[in-house]
Amino acid sequence: MGLGSLFDAALLHGSYSPRIFAYYYKQWNGYRMGFHRHDSMEIMYVIQGNCVVEIERQERSSPHAVKLQKGEFIVLDANVPHRLVVDQSCRMLNAEFGFAERAGAFPSIRELAEDEEALAALLRSPAFYFKLQDPDDVYYALRSLVVELDNRGGTGGMLDRMLLAQLLIRIGRLRAEANALQNQPAEVYVKQCTAYMHQNYDRDIRVKDVAAAVNLHPGYVQRIFKTNTGTTLIEYLTALRVDKAKMLLQNTDIPVADVSEYVGIGSRQYFHALFKRHTGHTPIEFRQTHHKQLWSYEKSDDF
Repeated sequence: MGLGSLFDAALLHGSYSPRIFAYYYKQWNGYRMGFHRHDSMEIMYVIQGNCVVEIERQERSSPHAVKLQKGEFIVLDANVPHRLVVDQSCRMLNAEFGFAERAGAFPSIRELAEDEEALAALLRSPAFYFKLQDPDDVYYALRSLVVELDNRGGTGGMLDRMLLAQLLIRIGRLRAEANALQNQPAEVYVKQCTAYMHQNYDRDIRVKDVAAAVNLHPGYVQRIFKTNTGTTLIEYLTALRVDKAKMLLQNTDIPVADVSEYVGIGSRQYFHALFKRHTGHTPIEFRQTHHKQLWSYEKSDDF
């Protein structure tokens, strides 16, 4: 006995593993599909171009139109009437999947959900459909799954079940991040990112470190940071380091050769080139021009 829906409560109580039923690439040009439904879940991923997926959620009501563009995908529940509308062109990768009673040693979807909270949350959040923006993780997981199925001639095996489970976990995490962004203004995350960089600019930090500090995917962090500040995380961090270096050169007697280490840039040559590109001066020239005379106090007889 198999299950077609990702949201069937039996998945969290029984012993089922994911199965892929159909998959294909397709270039659509000026196409209008008729309404239809599947007994299984469907992922429709836009590789290039754009399209609209119309969904009928209630009889005798106007269909709900979901616009998709490159890098976006929609996950449709089983037995949801829908159709694809392409005005110009759209290249897609589609996959239909469901669940079958577990055979062999591969963990059941219930066991995977017990170990992965994002997957458990996904299984407990039924929806006719949901749409997500992919930071590339889902596409690569989906493509790896398709390549494995092609290599096996379309027949299922242990590895394709593992890849499909991995894909579902990635989708669960991505949906959790999207829900978090809806429930908390992006400005909050941006403030957390800037605070982290101000506290750690003297270390070798990267985008993934900033993202981990706010519990979001690096792709999402970069997008919301750019949208809210007009600059990328790397550009912001670089400008911050240059400002800190200017302060040290202007207000301290720290040797010029050591300043790069104080601002988290390991290479002195790279620091000198970066500093000159941002200020128009080498660090030595900047110090000679802007260095402030530090006050020196002589001990008095009172101390």
